[in-house]
Amino acid sequence: MINLVCFLEEPSAKEMLQGLFPRLLPADVTPIIIPFEGKQDLEKQLVRKLRGWQNPRSVFLVMRDQDAGDCRTIKAKLAALCSEAGKPDAVVRIACRELESFYFGDLAAVEAALGLRHLVQHKNKAKYRNPDAIGNPAEELEKLTGNAYQKVSGSRAIGPHLNVDQNTSRSFNVLVAGIRRLVAAGQASA
Repeated sequence: MINLVCFLEEPSAKEMLQGLFPRLLPADVTPIIIPFEGKQDLEKQLVRKLRGWQNPRSVFLVMRDQDAGDCRTIKAKLAALCSEAGKPDAVVRIACRELESFYFGDLAAVEAALGLRHLVQHKNKAKYRNPDAIGNPAEELEKLTGNAYQKVSGSRAIGPHLNVDQNTSRSFNVLVAGIRRLVAAGQASA
């Protein structure tokens, strides 16, 4: 049995992952999800939290939003913090722009989760074809759903519906692939 320890920027990411993990993780993997109160809080506490984690059967995921920053710079900074903490094998993933980009990658999940109709028809609009390029996906999703989407409750509702193998958000697919690789490596060393 291994632990997948997730350090996240915010509670909405926790809600999404809790819904996603039952379909993504094998039975011998226990997720431990630790949300922070924003990216500054995550970065400030990450080294201490990672250093303090002593269970040798643990693998680590660090995830935050890109927001307006440079994806490579953010990832490099978080990877450096993981190395500083003695956990250089931690997987760092960045949600391109915001977590809601993942939801635009699977509008069928949003539709099912929020009990809405006709959202899927928007997936082929030029504006939504590349979910990771949407400027402010949280605001855009609120508009598209007529304010039915709220960050934490919406993430809680949508997570269980996200299709782990068919999402048009590249950053979501990179997250899923990273989690799968991390878990496989953890199982191989256990």
